[in-house]
Amino acid sequence: MVKVKDILREIEHYAPLPLQEGFDNAGVQVGDVNQHATGVLLCLDVTEEVLDEAIEMGCNLIISHHPLAFKSFKSFKSLTGSNYIERCMMKACKYDLVVYAAHTNLDNAVGGVNYRLAELIGLQNVRILSPQKGALLKLVTFVPEAYAEIMRNTLFNAGAGSIGNYDACSYNLHGEGTFRANAGCNPFCGEIGEVHVEKEVRMEMILPAFKKTAVTRALLSVHPYEEPAFDFYSLSNTWEQAGSGVVGELPAEEDELSFLLRIKALFNVGCVKHSPFTGKSIREVAICGGSGAFLIKDAIAYGADVFITGEAKYNDFYDVEDQILLAVIGHYESEICTKDIFYNIISKKFPTFAVHFSNVNSNPVKYL
Repeated sequence: MVKVKDILREIEHYAPLPLQEGFDNAGVQVGDVNQHATGVLLCLDVTEEVLDEAIEMGCNLIISHHPLAFKSFKSFKSLTGSNYIERCMMKACKYDLVVYAAHTNLDNAVGGVNYRLAELIGLQNVRILSPQKGALLKLVTFVPEAYAEIMRNTLFNAGAGSIGNYDACSYNLHGEGTFRANAGCNPFCGEIGEVHVEKEVRMEMILPAFKKTAVTRALLSVHPYEEPAFDFYSLSNTWEQAGSGVVGELPAEEDELSFLLRIKALFNVGCVKHSPFTGKSIREVAICGGSGAFLIKDAIAYGADVFITGEAKYNDFYDVEDQILLAVIGHYESEICTKDIFYNIISKKFPTFAVHFSNVNSNPVKYL
């Protein structure tokens, strides 16, 4: 029988928690992940109505995009039911529900929220608009020639050696290493008290920083030396496989009005707020679901014709001037597609498991 943690493992394989921003609180919000899963309810926000829906359906796992405990998660001093967050947590505990959120980790992952939006709009050649910085390491280690192949494969399996759509990437330089084992050592080769020369391979690989522990553990599990030599170097390279927003191209140019009308219908938006038309055709499209106004400058620098996001401030519409068309479609509307992403992840691994979409419209913004 499937356990809750088995389902969450698949979500985190797709959108690892270390990809989340520092202000976020993605992950398990409440509940015991070791219990057997009876069903999953997918939603954008967790509300009391959503909890009631899960209970009625017999689902003991709720997966949301927005964390239940977000702004106030660092300041909980009591749980009294004084607001909807506390009431939801109390009800979840009472009915043994697990509440889980994949938020900015899903935003920043390849194939995440913004990629889904790009797919719905029909963009081609989609890539990340603002790749993460300082998120990569280079591993350098030295291993006897006879162990080079097993070391490479072990490190690859642990998550090292991927660059873009390429994997099994490494650089290998053959040379000689020297060492002398002192009293009390148990050397793999060489004799106590004598300088030993060993033919070795200097091996280099790139890895995401959050995989450092797993890669180190893998290296130590197969390295034959009693004291293996290895180093991690921080890289200033951007990581093109994780980051904020995406940019892509329309198959053919569209005029601004026609494009916005298509977006309005596509996302079932109550209204589209936009900056003054620039008079240019739309071909390059930048997107960031949710609160993405912080990427406006990146979209302009890239040369996008339009930037679509869920929220923007009044002055943002002034600041774009005629450099780009800014289109704001609503936070809820720009991220409701997260339910589809969750469904695809879970159903691919557990095709017969009960997965339900919440019917609750949790959008707090209403339109007249």
